[in-house]
Amino acid sequence: MRPSVLGSAMRPSASPLVSRISMLSRPSHSSRRCLSHQATATPAPAPAPIPVQPARAISQLLKWKPEQNVDNVVVHGYVRSVRGLKAWRFVSLADGSSLDPLQAVIESGLAEGLTVGAAVRLTGSWVASPGAAQSHELQVREVKVLGSSDAKTFPIQKKYQTPEYLRTLPHLRPRTPLNALLLRLRSEAVTSLTQFFARQDFVQTHPPIITSSDCEGAGEVFTLNPANYTAGQPGKESADSQDSFFRSKKYLTVSTQLHLEALAQSVGNVWTLSPVFRAEQSDTSRHLSEFYMLEAEMSFVDDMNSVMDLAEDMMRQLGTDLYQSDTVKSLLTRTPHFGQDLAPAEEVDRRWQGLMQPDWPRITYTEAIDILKQHEDKFEHKPVWGAGLQSEHEKFIASTVGKDRPVFVTNYPRDIKAFYMRPTRGPGSEDPSRVTVDCFDLLVPELCEIAGGSMREHQLEPLLDIMTRQGIIKSPSETASEDDSGNGLQWYADLRRWGCPPHGGFGLGFDRLLSYLSGVQTVRDIVSFPRWYGRCDC
Repeated sequence: MRPSVLGSAMRPSASPLVSRISMLSRPSHSSRRCLSHQATATPAPAPAPIPVQPARAISQLLKWKPEQNVDNVVVHGYVRSVRGLKAWRFVSLADGSSLDPLQAVIESGLAEGLTVGAAVRLTGSWVASPGAAQSHELQVREVKVLGSSDAKTFPIQKKYQTPEYLRTLPHLRPRTPLNALLLRLRSEAVTSLTQFFARQDFVQTHPPIITSSDCEGAGEVFTLNPANYTAGQPGKESADSQDSFFRSKKYLTVSTQLHLEALAQSVGNVWTLSPVFRAEQSDTSRHLSEFYMLEAEMSFVDDMNSVMDLAEDMMRQLGTDLYQSDTVKSLLTRTPHFGQDLAPAEEVDRRWQGLMQPDWPRITYTEAIDILKQHEDKFEHKPVWGAGLQSEHEKFIASTVGKDRPVFVTNYPRDIKAFYMRPTRGPGSEDPSRVTVDCFDLLVPELCEIAGGSMREHQLEPLLDIMTRQGIIKSPSETASEDDSGNGLQWYADLRRWGCPPHGGFGLGFDRLLSYLSGVQTVRDIVSFPRWYGRCDC
C-alpha cells in the first residue's frame, strides 16, 4: 500500500553514512572537515505534500474518469445507505446534484457515525471501481461526520415511498433524489427564461404581493389582516374600516398583470416571475393556493399575434436550452425505480419535442366549438358557444389539433373573460350576440391550459363602460370620486387618462409548465412546499 503523505514527511532523512559517523568517539581531522562541509551544505527539500482537492459535486465526480488514481479527493453529502462486510463499509452518498449516488469504500474502523441521513465529509482516493454500477469509487481514508442522524427515526428511507406520504414531510422531501432533480429543473428554467427576456430587452420587475383589488374579478382572493385581528371581536375594527391596518380591505394578489401595465408605461416591455395566491376550494391535481406565475407585458403593441409570438418563442427557447442538459437527460433516461410515479419517459420526451417544434397551431374559440360539436358524443359536457371549455374539451383540442405541439385558442366570448380585455375588431365581429375579445389560451396535451393572454383595453371610455356592465363600478363617474375608489381600481382607470398606448401581455403558470415537462402527475409534487385547500404544512 502506498505510504501516506504524512508518513513520508515525517521519516528521518539522514543517510546510513551519517548515522555511522555520529557513532564514532572522535572523528579525524579529515573527517571533521568532511562533516563541516556536510553541515553547511543545503539540505535536500522534503517531498511536497499532495494538495487536497477542492470539494466536488457528486455529479461532477461521476463524470470524472481519470486514468490514474487521484488522491486527496474531497466530497460532501448525505448518507443514503450503508452496507457492510466484516472489514469494509460501502456507503451510498448523495448531495442533490445527481439521481445516482456515489459509492464510497470505507474501512470499518472509520465508519463510526455513518448512518442513513448523516451529513459527512469524505476524503480519499478516486480510483477505478471493479464493480459495474459506476466506473470509479472513492476509497476513503478520512471521515468527518458534520451532522449526525438517527437512522431509526429518519423518515426518508431508500425503499419506495409514495408521493402522498412524502407530501406529509415537505421539509425533508427535497432530499429525495427525484425532488432534488425537480429543484434543479426549476433553477435551470428560471435561468433560461431570465436570459431570454434579457435578450429581448424586457425589464424584469417586482410587482407587489399585497393589492387593493381582485385582478380577475372572480372573488377567489385571500383577505389580508394582522395576526391580532379577530372578526367581530369587541374593540377590533373591521378589515375595510378607516381604522384598519391599511385603512381599507386588501388582498394577496391573484395576478400581477394590472401593476405590470403601470410599469410598462415607464420602461416599455416588462416581465416578472412572482408568487400569486388563489382561495379556490379545488382539490384537483392542477390547482394550488400559492403558485408562481410568469407574466409579461408589451407596450405599443396593437396585434395579438405579437403577444402569442412572444409566448411561443419563449417556451421554445426554454425547451431548446434545457433539452440537452444533464437534468433533462436524467429525467428522460431514469430507471423505473425513480420514475414509477411520473409519466412514461417516452411521453415526457414527446412533450419536449413538441415544445421545440415551430409554428404552433392557432384556432379561434368558434372554430374549436365547431370541432368539438363534430365529436360531441364523446363528451360529458356538450360544447356550447358562449360557455367555457371544459377540461375534456381542452384535452381533445390539444391532442387532435396540436398533436404533440401546444395550441393557441383565441377570441373567446366577452362575457366569460376578464373586464380588461379588448373587444375583437374587424371582420367577423359585427354580430352583437357573439362579441368576442382579443385573448388566447395556450393548451398542451394532457395538462390543458398552461398560459393565457390578451390585448388590454387601452381607451378610457370603453374600459369604464365594461367595468360598469360587470358591476365592478356603479357608474363611469364613480372612479373620479376621491371617497369611492371603485373597488381599488381607480388607479387602473387613471392609466388610460394620460397617454396609454395599445398594449398586451400574457401569464404562464410556471409550476404547471414544470409539471408538464417533468412528467410529474400533480402540481403538488413540483412545488417544494405545496399549499392547497385544507393543507398548508410547515
